[in-house]
Amino acid sequence: MSSATPAPGTSLGRRLSLAGVLRLRRPSEIWFKPALSSVAAVAPPNLILLALGRLDLAMYTMAGSLCALYAHNRPYAARARVLAWVVLGMLGGVAVALVAASLTRNAVVLVTVGALLAAVQKVLCDATRVGPPGNVVPTFISSAALFVPQAFGQIPVHLALGAAAGAWAWTVGMAPALVRPHGPERRATAQALNAAAGYADTRGAGDGHTAARAAGYAAVQAAWQTLLALPATGTRATTRRALEHLVVRAEVALAAPADSDPERLRDWALALRGTGRIPRTGATPAATDELLGVDIELAAPSAPLWRRLGPLGPIALRTALGCALAGYASLALGIGRPYWALVTAAALYQANMTLTWSRAVQRVVGNIAGVLLFAAIAPLAHLGQTLLVLFCLALNFGAEALITRNYWLGSVCVTPMALLITEYAGYQQPGELITERVADTLVGALVGFLAAVAVTNRRVESRVGQAVTAADRAREHAARLLAEPDPAPGALEAARRGLAAALTDLRATVDAAAGEWWGRALPQERVALAEQLGHRTLAATVRRQAARPDRETGTRTEDVRP
Repeated sequence: MSSATPAPGTSLGRRLSLAGVLRLRRPSEIWFKPALSSVAAVAPPNLILLALGRLDLAMYTMAGSLCALYAHNRPYAARARVLAWVVLGMLGGVAVALVAASLTRNAVVLVTVGALLAAVQKVLCDATRVGPPGNVVPTFISSAALFVPQAFGQIPVHLALGAAAGAWAWTVGMAPALVRPHGPERRATAQALNAAAGYADTRGAGDGHTAARAAGYAAVQAAWQTLLALPATGTRATTRRALEHLVVRAEVALAAPADSDPERLRDWALALRGTGRIPRTGATPAATDELLGVDIELAAPSAPLWRRLGPLGPIALRTALGCALAGYASLALGIGRPYWALVTAAALYQANMTLTWSRAVQRVVGNIAGVLLFAAIAPLAHLGQTLLVLFCLALNFGAEALITRNYWLGSVCVTPMALLITEYAGYQQPGELITERVADTLVGALVGFLAAVAVTNRRVESRVGQAVTAADRAREHAARLLAEPDPAPGALEAARRGLAAALTDLRATVDAAAGEWWGRALPQERVALAEQLGHRTLAATVRRQAARPDRETGTRTEDVRP
């Protein structure tokens, strides 16, 4: 649960508070991987262009290189597909921008195209759950490409440069599989075990147990999403099965925290580091049902993309309107790079208004600090193009290393990096760049946020009702199976995990709705009752599976401790 999401009934004044917005978090466990991947993907193309004296073409190679920032939490089989789609999506956006730039130099038309592209990129990234950095990178690249003079005949060559850099970025993203082929799924399982151990420490009571439970279920759900992306056959399937047992143990701890051993959960999580043997939890009668339940879920068809796009209409409208108005305002003020304002607006839009406000503050603070850093390093970077490239690489690493601590801290490096990249085609006056960047940041943040306020998201309230209904139905289904003396193999486990997923979705939907400022009061009593009854049913399914007779031996397994 995001710390920026307010409790229902929180006053508007408190939602506008800056407390916590700039607070630094602990760094991500793999903060260095996106940072190193980014440098490894960006450096060779830039250094080759530097050697050829064509740094002016770096914008096109950057389009492909920056794809290496994506999918670091995915198993490598899934990562290969996701990275390929990210590269294709990036090239598609750049292609539209280059064609538009070749057909017209009318700034108003180009801003409009950029705003529409930003909206499409936003909803596609959200619907496909591609993960961070989301739509910001493709929007930055495609918006910048709109304002680079372009001849139609040059487009194939420029896209080929992007494709070549994208292929290299794909290789960089997949390279760690040679050293630790099961790293992402082991890490996701360890995070689920640690989160479950944190909830087990509370014994299901006391201050903070609700937040710990929500965090635990979110981590478990993320682990299942990771594991279900793995192949069902071959050597990876054996690893997946072993990790599935551990994730189920995390679920057991969430359903029955008083009967769980937190230290054993943490020991299992620690053992998953590196490439050592995966801990074995022991075969039980319930384990057979657990794996059958996973197979049932794998066999179920996934929701089509168009269904996931439907609820994102208000976000798309916010993005298109906010980016367009920000770009137009920048043009009206006579600022030379309206795409900076456009990108600032595009970067603001989050799941709800409260998070959007937080991102606006973080963006402004980070960018202003970033232009001060640019003012300090620009004289050194202007001593030679080699230093210019090296500074950009260092800032690239810093941005990815720091952004997991807080968005504003990463922006301190992103801003000077973006300013230095504009100088690849030729040095410019630092004072002019700084003035324009600060003005575009303020314009983009203000206009973009006002557009978010104007476009209210009424659908999120109806989605709360739908999520409550879905949780109730999942609970009733599990309760019916509990009432049967001998349900079909795997059916109870599939129902339990379906209920856990429904409760996780309900909590996420309520958090998003609570962050919308102008909505109607949420049905808090109905939500609380659905969660309470749902978690009781989850606990009952755990006890039923742990104590059911073994069909082969007639024995019973009474100990539900992981």
